[in-house]
Amino acid sequence: MTEAEVLTISQKGAIAHLMLNRPEKRNALNDDLIAALDAFFGAVPAGTRAIVVSGNGGHFSSGLDLSQHVARSPLDVMAHSRNWHRVMARIATSPVPVIAAMSGAVMGGGLEFGATCHVRVAEETVRFQMPEGLRGIFVGGGGSVRISRLIGPDRMTEMMLTGRSYSGVEGERLGLAHHVVPEGGALEKAFELAERIAKNSPTINGFIIQAIAQIGSMPPEAGLYAESLTAALSQTGPDAEEGLKAFLEKRPPVFR
Repeated sequence: MTEAEVLTISQKGAIAHLMLNRPEKRNALNDDLIAALDAFFGAVPAGTRAIVVSGNGGHFSSGLDLSQHVARSPLDVMAHSRNWHRVMARIATSPVPVIAAMSGAVMGGGLEFGATCHVRVAEETVRFQMPEGLRGIFVGGGGSVRISRLIGPDRMTEMMLTGRSYSGVEGERLGLAHHVVPEGGALEKAFELAERIAKNSPTINGFIIQAIAQIGSMPPEAGLYAESLTAALSQTGPDAEEGLKAFLEKRPPVFR
């Protein structure tokens, strides 16, 4: 399948919907799919204020397509991993919020991808798992950093050593998801949240995503200084004026 076929893209007003489209492989992530994600996030359509990501065929993603990695040299594997890191970072730092609608398998590289999304909705029947350790390989898509930050290094170590899986309900409790819904309800909930997020100031959404991520890795005093700078930038523009005016006029703000 071509890049265009493995990732379907549709637009609903200000919301872009990306659907991983390899249902016969439970949406395993191959090189074409990673390239398609890279291309989209490198040039998000103008006017897009939220992005929903889901998987076709009942599964978000079962992970890395291992059929492409049977015989690679260590340097090739490292180059492949670093390219994943670059693409996942592009998604994680996207100023347009990304909402994941997770169903079925959310495993390995699929969970690494999900961890880059800013809001994560999981169905109760989701299967969160990091099975790489059982297959004699280590994670390569950023999971040792991003997933560890969500659930802690100790719990991720146990997940990889034992192959333990978690349901959507358990994953929400641990931090793998922000919202949990009944089976079949993830996409509807993701669009509901996307519509709410799309009404925010695009500038503030970008600040929230990028500033908080950077502040989280700074020493406390540096983080507080960065917070003050971000607050100063956010409170002196037209969006702040509109927000205050709307509050005083007792109406919802309309951000351009």
